[in-house]
Amino acid sequence: MTTPASEGRFVGIQISPISFVDEGVDTVLDTLKDRVGINVLMLGTVSWLGLKSGRSISHELDGWPDHGVPEPYQMRGGAYFDPDPRYYTDTFMADFRSRDPEFTGRDILKMVIPAAHERGMKVYIELMEPFFKYAGHGSAGTVEIPTLAQAMEVDLLGRLGSDPSTSNPGYRRWIHSMIEDQVRNHPIDGVMWCNERNSPLDTLIQGGAPGDFSEPARKEATERGIDVERCRQALLRLYDFMQEAAAGKQFPDGPLITFLRVLLDNPEALIWEKFWLERNKDLDRELYGLVKWCKPELPFGLNVWNRNHFNPIRRAQWPWAEQTLYADFVKPITYQHQAGEVWSRELSFFRTTILRDFEPDEATRALFRILGLNEAPFAELVATGMDPDSYVHGQCADALRGVDGKAKVYMGIGVDAPRTLPETAKCSRDIVYRSVLATYRAGGHGVVLAPNYASMHLTHLDGVAEALDELDQK
Repeated sequence: MTTPASEGRFVGIQISPISFVDEGVDTVLDTLKDRVGINVLMLGTVSWLGLKSGRSISHELDGWPDHGVPEPYQMRGGAYFDPDPRYYTDTFMADFRSRDPEFTGRDILKMVIPAAHERGMKVYIELMEPFFKYAGHGSAGTVEIPTLAQAMEVDLLGRLGSDPSTSNPGYRRWIHSMIEDQVRNHPIDGVMWCNERNSPLDTLIQGGAPGDFSEPARKEATERGIDVERCRQALLRLYDFMQEAAAGKQFPDGPLITFLRVLLDNPEALIWEKFWLERNKDLDRELYGLVKWCKPELPFGLNVWNRNHFNPIRRAQWPWAEQTLYADFVKPITYQHQAGEVWSRELSFFRTTILRDFEPDEATRALFRILGLNEAPFAELVATGMDPDSYVHGQCADALRGVDGKAKVYMGIGVDAPRTLPETAKCSRDIVYRSVLATYRAGGHGVVLAPNYASMHLTHLDGVAEALDELDQK
């Protein structure tokens, strides 16, 4: 088993601002440092998602944890630090300070950083895009930013989408400005960025109408010599096929072969997919460069979606080696007890359309072979989750091979990740304990406990402490 040098230990935890108000800064820091062994806080500073800035979003199913305030939090979202207006003169999103009454007069970075540094703990800011109305993430009901709705993506049918267009100059500049503000004005120790957007092809397979055909995106595509209307027409043909497949239409050659035929007959769809993907990655690259320009020594890392190792298309699109060009570390998300539920949902996208002729276990076994997974049969997967000794260990080993020494690998260990189905496996101290050990056995450089301390049971976090004690890392 690989044991990292104690001076290089990285035991992080994702934590929302409300925990410091509910429990007190000193109490939270002392508990995490002394009881669990945490030395890095991944602090959500800007979000309209309960999973990032609220209390437990699955309390109705999972109950409340053994700490904090056992009441729903009527989060309105926004920035939980005081934005410096000098950085927002060129964006329509200048007024985004949280109006949560619990944070009136409170700046979470000023509250936490000095106390954390006194204890030898580091503070990274943790941010995730989309910031708004993200299904399954406890989104705030209303986003109180004037004209934001006018910056939305436009789908191929001409309808406004649910997410702001990252091609919209005002929105993209806001992301840049918001991060530069925190990097320059606060003594943070690093940045972790998460990008969870669905590509056009991904959206099609899920049954949606892809974008982005907003005016800014069209302009960018045209400047690259892309015929936007031909791409839109190609995607429209694929959209029609997906709708027919989902409705149960019978195809002489079956849905998979028919899908490939429609795709090959309309290659402009792949041109748009590539354009969208590169602009999406450009945002990650821009933020890496921005952080390094402001503070060259400040670590910038990527919080990497678990769908990237559950979906063969996404896995092909997001190779680890490429990500090392704009990240100092990667955090693969492996929320092991929740993973069976996540896999079941991912598989349902394919089985509704192009893999409609496959039985669930048949499709699971085939895709597991392709993706290098070795887990329980489909019928058992939701109830058992994925095994830390195979799943966490395997994903850590895959990431390490992929980054090839060019970036650190901090495994994202799920601790009480929110469940949406009562039959989904529950977290336990043993699952957490084995996940930490599996990370270091594979050679990982550290762990990040996720997705949010506010929903974690301290008795489950004790599994982290037990593993760290065995590793002589606490």
